[in-house]
Amino acid sequence: MRLKKTALGLLAALFIYLSLYSWNLRTGQLDRIATFTGLEAVKWIVVPGQWASDEISDFWNRYIYLVGLKQENDLLSSQNDFMRLEIISLKEKAKEADRLAGLLAFPPVEGWNVDAARVITHRMGPSAALNSIVIDKGQMSGVHDDIPIMTPYGVVGRVMQTGLSASNVLLVTDPNSRISVRGQSHRASGLLIGGGDGRMLQLKYMKLNAMVDKGEILITSGLAGIFPPGLPVARVTSVERSDISLFLKVQAEPLVDIHNLEAVLLVRKDVAAATNSTSASGEQ
Repeated sequence: MRLKKTALGLLAALFIYLSLYSWNLRTGQLDRIATFTGLEAVKWIVVPGQWASDEISDFWNRYIYLVGLKQENDLLSSQNDFMRLEIISLKEKAKEADRLAGLLAFPPVEGWNVDAARVITHRMGPSAALNSIVIDKGQMSGVHDDIPIMTPYGVVGRVMQTGLSASNVLLVTDPNSRISVRGQSHRASGLLIGGGDGRMLQLKYMKLNAMVDKGEILITSGLAGIFPPGLPVARVTSVERSDISLFLKVQAEPLVDIHNLEAVLLVRKDVAAATNSTSASGEQ
């Protein structure tokens, strides 16, 4: 029974096929339908593939472009950084030249010469416990102990120890520093002693009846022979009178920013001028 139904189905299918085939030969409708559906099938299969291919290709091209652009930007950025550093370096050199020019333009005291030196570091070597700096000139440059060190703003200290090409400078703020000074206005004299880092200078041995005002500039007196007279050292910050002391209690602050020194002046006696002066005095 099943075989008979199968045979009848096959015959019916064959009949329909032959009928459609004959109809298509006469009209060509099936060919047109197949072509139409086939094209649509191709479109919906191929187009998404092409779109995906185009997107991938476009992404890849953009990626390659961006990689190249990034490399170019990195190169330009590196060049800009280099140029920026070079500009900063040139500006710093120009400022350093201005500083040195300003130092060398300082009018020398009669009978004394000035020479510029750079500050290498603060508190270094055996003198690290002291308030000190190291400068880049030593015995090879004719530097010796006790040479006064200053800037155009005021006294920094004096040479404490010399090497061949560098020297240690004891700053005015160190407790071991002693400078004979007098008031610029009232001319009262005393001994200026360092108070330590971050502390006020102490003006000792100024008599109770001495005239000194807050804000008055203290200058070197030249009595000890180390510093030439008239160099500014400090500014008076306070003056107190005591009933139990024979001297005033006077505090002062340095005129120079000790912590930010970059270049200083060495003040040396003009040996030739001193010799000529001595010779002239002897002839008279």
